[in-house]
Amino acid sequence: MRHKGTSFQIVLCGFAFLLHLTAGDLSYSIPEEMRPGSIVGNLAKDLGLEVGKLSSRKARIDTEEKYLHYCDIDFKTGNVVVRERIDREELCGEKVSCVVKFELVLENPLELHRISLLVQDINDNSPVFPKDTMKLEITESADKGTRYRINEAHDADIGQNTVKSYTLQNNEHFVLSVREDSDGSNSVELVLNKELDREKEHDLNLEVVAADGGNPHRSGTATVHVTVLDANDNAPVFSQALYRASLPENSPIGTVVITVSASDADEGLNGEVTYEFSRISEKAKKVFTLESQTGEIKVTGPIDFESDSKYEMRIDAKDGYGLSSDSKVMIEVTDVNDNAPVIYMKSLTNPTAENAPPSTEVGIINVQDRDSEQNGQVRCSIQEGVPFKLVPSIKNYYSLVTTGKLDRELVSEYNITITATDEGSPPLSSSKTVHLSVADVNDNPPVFEEQSYSAYVTENNKPGSTLCSVTARDPDWRQNGTVIYSLLAAEVNGAPVSSYLSVNGDTGVIHTVRSFDYEHFRSFKVHVMARDNGSPPLSSNVSVSVFVADVNDNSPQILYPSPEGNSFMTELVPKAAHGGSLVSKVIAVDADSGQNAWLSYQIIKSTDPGLFTIGLHSGEIRTQRDISESDSMKQNLIVAVKDNGQPSLSATCTMYLLISDNLAEVPELKDISYDENNSKLTFYLIIALVCVSTFFLTFIIIILGVRFCRRRKPRLLFDGAVAIPSAYLPPNYAEVDGTGTLRSAYNYDAYLTTGSRTSDFKFVSSYNDNTLPADQTLRKSPSDFVDVFGDSDSSPEVWTPLNQ
Repeated sequence: MRHKGTSFQIVLCGFAFLLHLTAGDLSYSIPEEMRPGSIVGNLAKDLGLEVGKLSSRKARIDTEEKYLHYCDIDFKTGNVVVRERIDREELCGEKVSCVVKFELVLENPLELHRISLLVQDINDNSPVFPKDTMKLEITESADKGTRYRINEAHDADIGQNTVKSYTLQNNEHFVLSVREDSDGSNSVELVLNKELDREKEHDLNLEVVAADGGNPHRSGTATVHVTVLDANDNAPVFSQALYRASLPENSPIGTVVITVSASDADEGLNGEVTYEFSRISEKAKKVFTLESQTGEIKVTGPIDFESDSKYEMRIDAKDGYGLSSDSKVMIEVTDVNDNAPVIYMKSLTNPTAENAPPSTEVGIINVQDRDSEQNGQVRCSIQEGVPFKLVPSIKNYYSLVTTGKLDRELVSEYNITITATDEGSPPLSSSKTVHLSVADVNDNPPVFEEQSYSAYVTENNKPGSTLCSVTARDPDWRQNGTVIYSLLAAEVNGAPVSSYLSVNGDTGVIHTVRSFDYEHFRSFKVHVMARDNGSPPLSSNVSVSVFVADVNDNSPQILYPSPEGNSFMTELVPKAAHGGSLVSKVIAVDADSGQNAWLSYQIIKSTDPGLFTIGLHSGEIRTQRDISESDSMKQNLIVAVKDNGQPSLSATCTMYLLISDNLAEVPELKDISYDENNSKLTFYLIIALVCVSTFFLTFIIIILGVRFCRRRKPRLLFDGAVAIPSAYLPPNYAEVDGTGTLRSAYNYDAYLTTGSRTSDFKFVSSYNDNTLPADQTLRKSPSDFVDVFGDSDSSPEVWTPLNQ
């Protein structure tokens, strides 16, 4: 029966004290059976720490066994408090000193303090006899002074609280004798003080009281039943006063540990010996059994060295009439390597930033092995191929640290396998896999898929049309890998780049803001920036070259004959000109490029269709045959200039030619010009159909008039040179060989010379053998021809596109 010494417990709580053993070691002493929440001591004060740092440094109490976790930390006060009731007897049994050891672990930096908790005994257990009733059979022939041993009482408490005294109720036959044996145990004996008389008293009941030394003291009572017998003068004698046995843990049930033996000199019933436990702990009762007839002690329960390494018990040997003796049995349990190491992950920084420097501590590991000596020595290792290693720290603690730079873009998470192996034979091992994620850091700028981009757009595009798309990749995670596109500020032709292009910040699609004109600029370059959303953000740039493709949106521009509206231009053709002679040249340019600027020339109407021809690509007007007397003096040519675009654009002009050797033969030429309104072919065809006869007669009259005029003296005398206007070349038109535009190899000018009636009207051709030399001509202002060729308002030039 167990009684709680409440008042004594409260008194002892006030005497809890702190002992400093060595640097980093703490020792506290408390009485057993303290209520949960009772204060053991103040860690913050004893370690010189601020109370708040216990929580920030993740202070915790670690024990090797979960069932020994008797204390906790109160982070508000820094006190060590009792977590659950501590029963010294259950925890330590008969050990004189009951010490519970645990460890205080602090992180950042890692500190380890060993704490010893001395559990003091209180008088909470009463003495208990093995049996409530003990039987003795004593012969009536027993002599006075004969001693009869009875079972001593056992008190689970220790020290002053264990059994200190025995008392026997008053009687006339026996007195109680208590003596201390060499092994520290007490022998309790009944001493016969007066001979027994079986005839007077057949049975005696004596009450023995065992009291401990506690305050207040506790006691236990047992009844000794004495049966008076006839004489049995020999008690059993053990072969050994102390039996020792060694037993490996995990021994199977039924294993014989040791056999005790006692002999009795008596014969018959007085010599028959039986065995029984006279003193054995509750734990030992669950593990061992004693064969009463043979004295064999056998295993009946699990043997675990880590729970109990030693058992002590006492055995009584009795003969048939109750004489007995006892012997002590000590059983030592030997350790077997039956416990694999256990790995505990005490702390883990998860996830760990990828920019963590080498040797960064990311976790703390504790390894425990319940075995002892070599069986409990553990070595740890970590798998290969991971940038981590284990660094031994304090006792069985290891720090998991990095060995190199982490890169989330290469490996985003690790499964780290840690293996712990003991030194037993055979060795046991265990493994634990730690999952560690790598946290992203914005350490990668966006990278474009191409080093540069080229985009092509046709001129006259619609504003807002898609030009091209740029793409940049960022291997970082989430916002660190989110890419935003923008145009870098710059100028194109003096205007901000934003007035030409825009870029979609999310997709990288580039759109046009305005319509482009190939004739103003043909290409330009912009820079696109890709920026991530990290902190700080990273960026990269790429150049985008934009090329404007030409569209046939410009008609040919005729430079010669002069496009000026009031100019009157004509050229003289010698009568002696042979077939193939260069007469003049139509000069035209086109602001477009490529095939859109390839020009072709065609005579669409002429006074004499078979007399002149024009070079398809050169624009040179040549005679097809020798000029005859029957050819009309006034020759009008309508030339169409067409480019090679799709669809093609064109322009027309009128070339006036006079077949004459000198100006004296030139008649009044006011009718040489054509009314622009009558230049349409359709209108002439209608007139031709209606007035065929009139046209024929008029043609005959003109021929006769030309022949008549050749015999006449010249009506006009020229005082100076008269120049036919040369070609006008705008500065923004470039020469293109082979395309029909102006070539530097030609320079056309027409001159009139002063002289007699036989003076010639000469011209300059290109610098080749088929043209006349330029030094045989004279120049004069075009206004001098007003009277000869008519009013300048009726300019012969026609310049209209055919497709319009």
